[in-house]
Amino acid sequence: SVPFLICLFPSVLTKFVYLNFLAFPFFVDFRRPELLVNNTISLHLTTEPGVTVGIWHTVPGSRGAEAQGKDRRWYEEALADAHPVIIYLHGNGGTR
Repeated sequence: SVPFLICLFPSVLTKFVYLNFLAFPFFVDFRRPELLVNNTISLHLTTEPGVTVGIWHTVPGSRGAEAQGKDRRWYEEALADAHPVIIYLHGNGGTR
């Protein structure tokens, strides 16, 4: 019966293969990364009209003391300085 149901409802297959409806760890607010990861802030980038991508900006540990208590503006300016930026594409889980 499972192959028959998958044939009728192909979206069910993608849910079970990717499990993107699960957020792990459970009961964590991913909109507040500073509670999970030190020196991190949540930002949003508009990549094209109508598409906004959520990102976390984490400064390296060497700049951790400098980042303590700073606001969003400081993190945005830190992205524009001469330090390299590493982009990590995490996968398909639907959360950061």
